[in-house]
Amino acid sequence: MPNDRTTIATLGCVLGGAALLAGLNLVAPAGSAAHVPDFAISLIGKYLCYAILALAVDLVWGYVGILTLGHAAFFALGGYAMGMYLMREIGARGVYANPTLPDFMIFIGWNKLPWYWYGFDHFWFALVMALMVPGVLAWVFGWFAFRSRVSGVYFSIITQALTYALLLAFFRNDMGFGGNNGMTDFKDILSFPLDRESTSVGLMLITAVVLSAAFLLARAITGSRLGKVLVAVRDAEARTRFLGYRPESYKLAVWVVSAVIAGVGGALYVPQVGIINPSEFSPGNSIEAVIWVAVGGRGTLAGAILGAVAVNLGKTWLTNALPEIWLFAFGGLFVLVTLFLPRGIIGLFSVRLPSATADRKSAAAEAAVREVAG
Repeated sequence: MPNDRTTIATLGCVLGGAALLAGLNLVAPAGSAAHVPDFAISLIGKYLCYAILALAVDLVWGYVGILTLGHAAFFALGGYAMGMYLMREIGARGVYANPTLPDFMIFIGWNKLPWYWYGFDHFWFALVMALMVPGVLAWVFGWFAFRSRVSGVYFSIITQALTYALLLAFFRNDMGFGGNNGMTDFKDILSFPLDRESTSVGLMLITAVVLSAAFLLARAITGSRLGKVLVAVRDAEARTRFLGYRPESYKLAVWVVSAVIAGVGGALYVPQVGIINPSEFSPGNSIEAVIWVAVGGRGTLAGAILGAVAVNLGKTWLTNALPEIWLFAFGGLFVLVTLFLPRGIIGLFSVRLPSATADRKSAAAEAAVREVAG
């Protein structure tokens, strides 16, 4: 089956590639050409976190037709939850040697830990918050938006407004999250030093495993009867509603799942890059995630992963080789893909993907509605 081959190929590339890079880092001698340096391992780990975010975006945009321009907010909230744990892990090793208060709180004159920091000295609590906070925010936001039948460009605008509002809020020092500077200077995670080579490799491998699990979850959702309803909602929402389904409930469910996946990506991102600050909420980050999905192949899941890794590899190369033109190249890439590769890069490898013509789209919508009705 094509889907089975796609799943196996995607998992093989993600897990096999990560294992190969880890082996070359740990086994190959440091001076040899085969050795993968530590900075490259951290870079690949970061790309895999971006791939988790892209996967979350593709789940709602590719299969439900919800163009989100605010998913960076969920990614950043997951990152802040992990950052709070990493700050508590520093303890008395900080500049001010205070076992309870992070350095930035002492610097601005705080003498008591805020109540919403309680519990973040436990890893399990931070992990739960990295899932719960994005999920709860997505549920509240989605409940109001979908019940009000906000859709299309209007929904995209309010998601962008949401992430921008969070950016402004987290910039404030009195929020208790480090203000403009955010959180940094992390020491270790679960007692494993973050500056150790084996820790970087371990985090990269864990990220690859989590990405694979998120991919399998998304594949299970889209391949189930629920996935058929989601496609029917995307292509013929009025007809799906006429059949007795409540599109807003299905939208809300997948929206929350997508937000939780993005939060997990953010939680894995922070220990690998060593910092979290309000810039992660930037609307530009959400727009970039949409571009990754479009370049890789919207509505394919595997394409979202491919697009995130490929675009960020290109971005890293361009910012070093031609820093003055990389933004133009980035925008040009999106225009070219939209004009000449409407199915994204992954469309080059799969002629079985549906055509983008209006007739084929209409036929696909008709088939989806018939399956749901039957």
